[in-house]
Amino acid sequence: MEIILKDDIKGLGYKNDIVAVKPGYGRNYLIPQGLAVIADKTNKKIVAENVRQAAHKAEKIKTDAQELANSIGDVVVEIPAKVGETGKIFGSVTTLQLSEALKAKGFDVDRKRISFDQDVKTAGEYTASINLHKEVKHQVRFNVVAQ
Repeated sequence: MEIILKDDIKGLGYKNDIVAVKPGYGRNYLIPQGLAVIADKTNKKIVAENVRQAAHKAEKIKTDAQELANSIGDVVVEIPAKVGETGKIFGSVTTLQLSEALKAKGFDVDRKRISFDQDVKTAGEYTASINLHKEVKHQVRFNVVAQ
């Protein structure tokens, strides 16, 4: 029996794959659970169209991420922090602070997409990686300055 998967199923396949399974497994488990549909001519056309549209949307998301990375470019962001006499800051700089500093410059980047190359515990210049898309990553420089 051929079915089209509606979701990723470990050991069987990924979403929109057409796979062959035993009839009992398909009729009694996959289809009633909403994990699959029978692979007839109509459903195959629907899945082909969905895959084509999803590819178009994914390409648009990727180009938007690339445009954001190009607009950020070589911008250097300054993050004020309370600094002790030795240059060590109280606490550390977080991704939230960097995200807010980028937002102040006009770039809307979610803090969950930002990661630091090293811990930011002293004043100075650092770089952070921004994961805008699975294929688009960008490095941004920032300075931690005394408040």
